[in-house]
Amino acid sequence: MQEAVMEAKLTQSTVPISMFNEVGAAKVFEDVRQNGTKVVMKDDLPECVLMSPEEYVRISDEYNDAKLLALAIQRMRNFDRSKLIPAEELYRELGFTDEDIEGWEEVEIE
Repeated sequence: MQEAVMEAKLTQSTVPISMFNEVGAAKVFEDVRQNGTKVVMKDDLPECVLMSPEEYVRISDEYNDAKLLALAIQRMRNFDRSKLIPAEELYRELGFTDEDIEGWEEVEIE
């Protein structure tokens, strides 16, 4: 059922590559701006996807967020509290003194 819905949506959002020659790229791009993503078809096969820059950025951000989440989940699975190093010990190993870090601003981690 879900596959049929996806196929119907794909069919509604396709543009034959010949349309670029027939009506011009500007009209195809305008259709993308007004109606969203389009799949360009060549010889009845998907050739490329057209989308607005904003949609591309949104999808790229979601993809990158998902990759970061997967990495965080993997790291949490491997988390071993016994391997934590107190900040003071790390500073000592790196050669930082209290005076070195006194003027540093606090960093807010989201």
